[in-house]
Amino acid sequence: MSNKLFCILFVFFIALMPFANAQQIVISGKVTDTLKNPLVYANVLAIPQNDNESVRFAVTEKNGSYKLGLEQNQTYEITVSYLGFVSQKDTITTTDKKQSITKHFVLKENIDQLETIELNYTPPVSIKKDTITYAVDAFATGNERKLREILKKLPGIEVDREGNVFSQGRRVTKVLVEGKVFFTGNSKLAVNNIPADAVDKIQVLDNYNDVPLLKGLQDTEDLALNIKLKEDKKQFAFGDIEVGVGIEERYLIHPNLFYYSPKTNLNFIGDLNNTGIKSFVFTDYLEFEGGTNRLLNDTGSYFNLFNSDFAQFLNNRDFTANTNQFGAFNIRQSINNKLDISSYVITSNSKTGTERSALNTFLNTNNTFTETRSTTNSLNTFFTIGKLTIDYDPNNSVDIGFNSSVKATNNDNNGLINTINPNFNNSIATITDVTNINLKQELRITAKLTKKHTGTLEATHNYQNDEPITNWITNQQILQGLIPLEDDTIFNILQTKTVNSHTFNAVAKDYWTVGNFNHIYTSIGVNTLASNFFSSDAQQLSNGSINNFNSAGFGNDFSYNFFNAFAGIEYKFQIGKTEFKPAGYFHYYNWDTQQFNERFSNSKALFLPQFTSKTEFNNSEKLNFRYRVNASFSSIDRLANNFILSSFNRVFRGNTALENQLSHNFSLSYYKFSLYRGLNFNLSTSYNRRAKSFKNVTQLDGIEQFSTPILFEEPEQNISFNGRLTKKVNKFRYTVQGRFSYSDFFQILNNETNLNISKTTSGTLKVETLFKKAPNLEVGYTKDFNSFRSVNTINRFENDRLFTNLEYRFFKDVVLKADYALDVFNNEGANVRNTFDTANLSLFYQKEDSPWGFELNATNLFDVRFRQQSSFNAFLISDNRTFILPRIILLKLSYKL
Repeated sequence: MSNKLFCILFVFFIALMPFANAQQIVISGKVTDTLKNPLVYANVLAIPQNDNESVRFAVTEKNGSYKLGLEQNQTYEITVSYLGFVSQKDTITTTDKKQSITKHFVLKENIDQLETIELNYTPPVSIKKDTITYAVDAFATGNERKLREILKKLPGIEVDREGNVFSQGRRVTKVLVEGKVFFTGNSKLAVNNIPADAVDKIQVLDNYNDVPLLKGLQDTEDLALNIKLKEDKKQFAFGDIEVGVGIEERYLIHPNLFYYSPKTNLNFIGDLNNTGIKSFVFTDYLEFEGGTNRLLNDTGSYFNLFNSDFAQFLNNRDFTANTNQFGAFNIRQSINNKLDISSYVITSNSKTGTERSALNTFLNTNNTFTETRSTTNSLNTFFTIGKLTIDYDPNNSVDIGFNSSVKATNNDNNGLINTINPNFNNSIATITDVTNINLKQELRITAKLTKKHTGTLEATHNYQNDEPITNWITNQQILQGLIPLEDDTIFNILQTKTVNSHTFNAVAKDYWTVGNFNHIYTSIGVNTLASNFFSSDAQQLSNGSINNFNSAGFGNDFSYNFFNAFAGIEYKFQIGKTEFKPAGYFHYYNWDTQQFNERFSNSKALFLPQFTSKTEFNNSEKLNFRYRVNASFSSIDRLANNFILSSFNRVFRGNTALENQLSHNFSLSYYKFSLYRGLNFNLSTSYNRRAKSFKNVTQLDGIEQFSTPILFEEPEQNISFNGRLTKKVNKFRYTVQGRFSYSDFFQILNNETNLNISKTTSGTLKVETLFKKAPNLEVGYTKDFNSFRSVNTINRFENDRLFTNLEYRFFKDVVLKADYALDVFNNEGANVRNTFDTANLSLFYQKEDSPWGFELNATNLFDVRFRQQSSFNAFLISDNRTFILPRIILLKLSYKL
């Protein structure tokens, strides 16, 4: 282990040596017009005569200043350009002496606007107020295969391993191609599949809004990426096909086919493999449901979605076996300049094996004890998702959008749970079958009513039906005293559930522009829910008879109707550089439930204030503050007041009397971005105070537990800090980031109420090279501290992670990619220390101008069999091992169309 660590650190210091010796010549100055007025966002381009050197550029700041770093002993042609002005050129030759050069440029206005001005270059970066445009040719070498490889070379843009794109330190929330949403808009499908040689320009669109009429009215923090195709790819079929075979019968087939024309777009992405690659995961599902930002504004909906049966299948990221069949087809047709129709269908079928082992410490206030538990699962997951979108713009004052979507799933699982604990040792087989159908329709109408009034109407109807069936089979009695089991050789417990619901939401809003710095927005709306919940728990005896648990209080036949009518007003005004928006919403809630012959009805009114402020110091430096009071009501499963089995060791009973949670949320974020300084700085903090919250009251007997929720009115709080600094110096990019979170919350266990405190601290240091033709190396170190304080004990966990990534092109046509990570995990409380390392390797060959490519790919090179981590909740601390796929070696063949 020490030898591996020494090798990594040695490579790290070798990588830093060029930086230690490198000296750059700094040229700076100002760009103004003939009246000495600064020209903001003028392009300053330095083109080297030596082809081995990269193009340098800068964009002027608000005062017209710029700064460039040039290499020693090189000759550059400096070109300065600005729209409406005649460009200016100069030649500068640097020496081997460290020096600073001051050079000002005065541009003359182009008097003859009708004269055609021909420029012999394309500015690598141009910036308008909300748009940054990158000319790809200025940064690409021509050897990139996918869009992600181009994005990683653009200043200010980063791509993580999953395919999430960040610009200016902020996450891109939507990807467009030629101004149209690509599939669901999620970046993963785009960056991992769009061929690099089809891309001409890349635009980053800040404050992006799907409806142009609402630009400047509707507040949005969305950041979109728009891919502009090359002219010869705008009516052309392109793509690639990749196939691979490996040892132990491993295989991969991955076609990407695209057709674009001014009116018709067709895209197909397929994936067939048994190498653990999942083309559709939970984050992709969030985009289908409306996007992460939209869902996080309603945390109740987000967590309900996260905990759904379907999401649990998608969240499996580590497997011992996986076969994945995936297909996605997207079509977009412009009928005319007013009507645009698009649709997509995504289908996935996967077979997955998982294995986990855990050392669980139960924090019983009277008797803390440990349990050893292992769980294996064999899952079959099938789903189909389809969506139809119609955009109709009859004129410049009206925008109409309609979406209709469907999701159908059928998932089953065969599992085995082995538990060893002080009370008993047991093996429980689990069989689960989950079917789901979800239908959703959305209508949006936006109209420019008058010069000062813009109106919107949004309406959504959603129907959902879930039918999970679960079997628990064991040869020992479980949950004695909680479920009325009859003696038998095998205990077979069957649970059936059905949850169906209709929701309808509608809101009408008027945007009144009183003046340039004064807006008043008024809205009225309604949310309705009609839901039914049925559950049955029973024992199937060996003689064929049924022991129904209804006599013991099990079995639900529960209906829930919820109504929310609201009206709100927002006032947006600006003082100096700061925009303020106080708002308030008045809600009237009414809900009723029925369980058999028992009815419960309630109503209440709430006033929920909000306040936001945005300070824009300049286009690249902003400070945002937000405060809001949230009220959320319970889902139907928490209200149904008969017993239901949650697991082989848990029984749950809802509480019909639950009302609403109430929380105060504060957030403050600051970011600063400088393209020519290569600087990204992001800092955010959030504070959440729960005045009322749903809290489970739990009775714990060994590992078996009974829980029921109550409305808990003791305040709880959570505070978090996140910071990230990225700085580019010469051909190196340095990243420092940190995170801290603190939360205190109460547990109610065995009739005692106690306060728990959780703290998490994480820090990362990273450096990466940005050479155009030399090998590029990334090296980083992450340190995590976690502590959890309960009634009688404090538990601490630590994790050290050293990671490195290498990309090296040699012999012109060969690309080597390798990554390595060393993890050291330590659980002080359980006296557990574990070290494991993972590595992946890829060697790709493609001769220039040849459509054929060959790749040797190896994953989990050291054949590590598990990952280790810890988790905790109110009364349980778990030290977990998750087993993963073994070493996989593939030989791939690719063909570019």
